Amino acid sequence: MKLTQRPRRNRRTEAVRQMVAETDLRPSQLVLPLFLVDGTQQKQEIASMPGIFRMSPDLILDEVARAVSLGVKSFDLFPALPESKKDRMGTEGLNPNGLMPTTLKKIRDKFPDVTLITDVALDPYSSDGHDGVVKNGLILNDETVEILAKMSVLHAKSGADIVSPSDMMDGRVGAIREALDAEGLIDTGILSYSVKYASSFYGPFREALDSAPKFGDKKTYQMDFRNTREAIREIDLDVAEGADIVMVKPALSYLDVIAKVKAHTNIPVAAYNVSGEYGLIKLGAKHGMIDETRAMVETLYSIRRAGADIIFTYFALPMAEWLQKNN
Repeated sequence: MKLTQRPRRNRRTEAVRQMVAETDLRPSQLVLPLFLVDGTQQKQEIASMPGIFRMSPDLILDEVARAVSLGVKSFDLFPALPESKKDRMGTEGLNPNGLMPTTLKKIRDKFPDVTLITDVALDPYSSDGHDGVVKNGLILNDETVEILAKMSVLHAKSGADIVSPSDMMDGRVGAIREALDAEGLIDTGILSYSVKYASSFYGPFREALDSAPKFGDKKTYQMDFRNTREAIREIDLDVAEGADIVMVKPALSYLDVIAKVKAHTNIPVAAYNVSGEYGLIKLGAKHGMIDETRAMVETLYSIRRAGADIIFTYFALPMAEWLQKNN
């Protein structure tokens, strides 16, 4: 039989494979999450996330400088606070002299051209460990949204380019947009965690911030992993309320959702390669089950291939290094 079609011709050499590659990934598409702690010269490794640290603002500046040198210029900030600064209303989240706003100002002063994204939710500040205000065992939606809007304004005034509500309360995008605009902060973007599932892959992150819920779970506000039509509904609501970018979280177990969201909307789509996904690769590599670098590359390209325009990942720096060497 004479073969007229031989797909292997397009795989014959590395140069040919590079020429016909369908999916590209750039360091500028990666967002590096940063965990903040108070003090100076503080660098605390997170046991379940090897190579990832909570750092004080002075060391955060060094980490940002390293990232920028590799082409990573976008950062998502998360504060890790002692229990003494937490209460049921998340009051510390509105402190203009708190860890988040003061760190934002320091980064902005030294790196005026980077993109600073801030997490907007109550769980880092709440003694209950939930993303919203708790009353009689219930998570209060509208009361929480009022606080999140104020928090967003504080972050924007402190130097955030983009505020990123991760709480999954109904109507929070619209309330945040209204609050920002009322303060003249019309250029501050909103990256909404529009499709955030109640996932088993968040464990290491909650260790990093000591933000696990003190009771129950987050299933009354985070999404059911069995649902995809609901994801489109959430996307439509957030876009109508003024979201500039939408996110799917986690990434790897929800590549199908990323693809559906990408096909459905015409605004940028982000995906979060979460702590549990990072930890599994690290653990597998530690035990000799997989090659860490190859698994990292394959994972991040799969998220990009599914349709994510932006990837939040703890692999941002090693992936940027790999991209510099291989492109």
